[in-house]
Amino acid sequence: MHFARSGSRLALVAVAVAGTVAVVAAGCTSNGKDSAGAVRVVAAENFWGDVASQVGGAHVRVTSIISDPTADPHQYESDARDAAAVSDARLVIQNGVGYDDFVTKLVAGTSNDQRVVLSVADVLHVTGDGVNPHLWYDVPRVPEVARAIESALAAADPRDRAAFAANLKAFDASLEPLDRLLGEIKTRYPRAPVAYTERVPGYLLDAAGLTIATPPGFAQAIEDGTEPSPRDTQAMDGLVSGHRIRVLIYNAQATSPVTQQVRDLARQVGVPVVAVTETQPAGERDYQSWQQHQLQALLTALGG
Repeated sequence: MHFARSGSRLALVAVAVAGTVAVVAAGCTSNGKDSAGAVRVVAAENFWGDVASQVGGAHVRVTSIISDPTADPHQYESDARDAAAVSDARLVIQNGVGYDDFVTKLVAGTSNDQRVVLSVADVLHVTGDGVNPHLWYDVPRVPEVARAIESALAAADPRDRAAFAANLKAFDASLEPLDRLLGEIKTRYPRAPVAYTERVPGYLLDAAGLTIATPPGFAQAIEDGTEPSPRDTQAMDGLVSGHRIRVLIYNAQATSPVTQQVRDLARQVGVPVVAVTETQPAGERDYQSWQQHQLQALLTALGG
């Protein structure tokens, strides 16, 4: 769920004081490395920042702009500190497809000839209006993003190319438990019907071979920060109260009275509820542990 916003669904304020950006841009003389020679990386979100940290290891210094587990990422307002980080970075990682347009504005407002901007959406060839922007939930394709990050880091720091390659290999291997959980869900509960309050975990549910029963209009309205139509609300409530779904997946990071009502109804009638978040929670060790805990909770709920 995303609270009501004016203008475009994902319109964000890039920097509160435009003059600050101009000053930062004019003063940027860095080669994108810190005093120890580590590559400066800025990720729009902390999950992509975590992947970059794992691939880069000791040879990168990663700043993640969005890391607050209580914030709605779609409403994020960047500031002068973010502008300074982007201005000084050698590699900027953006999710793309409208999810974090504030990065585009920060890049446009700062000057750095050596900076590379990596769009995850471009790496995965995800384009078009209305696509699901929550690309980090597409676990089977995250290795493609990690490889793109590894290539960008190797180009920025050829001396440490071997270390980046080794870290990438280790990262890919660390995703195997997630692949096993996805396979187990697909085998034990083929095409089992589930519903979500919005599309945050959509790619993950598809990879697990589950059937998403949520009325499309309901999920779209929640994502747009508007009220679902009475017809879609009634259909969603009917899925839950009629036990026509095995699990309700609930975005616990950005909520509204409508999504809370659906969650409460599920609890009242005994439909298992699994909470997911858009931003990697502070208590999780890394991207893998976050997704593994959510997948394990889903597997357990399906068997409940």
